[in-house]
Amino acid sequence: MKPIDYLNEHKLKRTSCREGIIQTIISANHPLSESEIREQLAGNYDRTTFYRSFKTLEEHQIVHRIIIDNQTVKYALAKQLSAEEHHPHFFCNCCQSVQCITTVPVQKIPLPDGYSASETSVIIKGICASCKDKI
Repeated sequence: MKPIDYLNEHKLKRTSCREGIIQTIISANHPLSESEIREQLAGNYDRTTFYRSFKTLEEHQIVHRIIIDNQTVKYALAKQLSAEEHHPHFFCNCCQSVQCITTVPVQKIPLPDGYSASETSVIIKGICASCKDKI
């Protein structure tokens, strides 16, 4: 899919900043931090435009937030994910990369009566195959 397709699908106005953010994530082919995305677009947009565009993409669930810990957050495009909404993520302690593991859905956890979940997050931390080969 092209950036314009994501925007059209969510009935969002086409802006070069929104398209740039989406294209940056598509080109990377792996989740990126907000600062990594901003660095790739440096000089093209002022800070306010970038953050407003980024927030809009996140609110419309075009951008998928992956919270690793209180200092590390990465983003991927929602359409790069499987049809399964909840899935685990793998964080490599060596290279700091993050991968969505779309082939393994997170099981729905039964909650007590009166409780309802709005979000489920599973982070598996370890060493990725590329780093393990280097050890």
